Amino acid sequence: MRLLTRRFAAIEPEIEKQICTLSIAQLEDLAEALLDFSSQSDLVNYLRNIFLPQPNQED
Repeated sequence: MRLLTRRFAAIEPEIEKQICTLSIAQLEDLAEALLDFSSQSDLVNYLRNIFLPQPNQED
């Protein structure tokens, strides 16, 4: 959260709630992805992709 706040100033509470539900591995991935974000909308899109239901992998 400190990195995101430093990058984008204020983070919306709803986005912060989503981030708080991420696993350690997801937080590590987010920290790396943050280096490529140019706007807060990049963060929103990134989180949207995480929370989308994954297609069933069964064949």
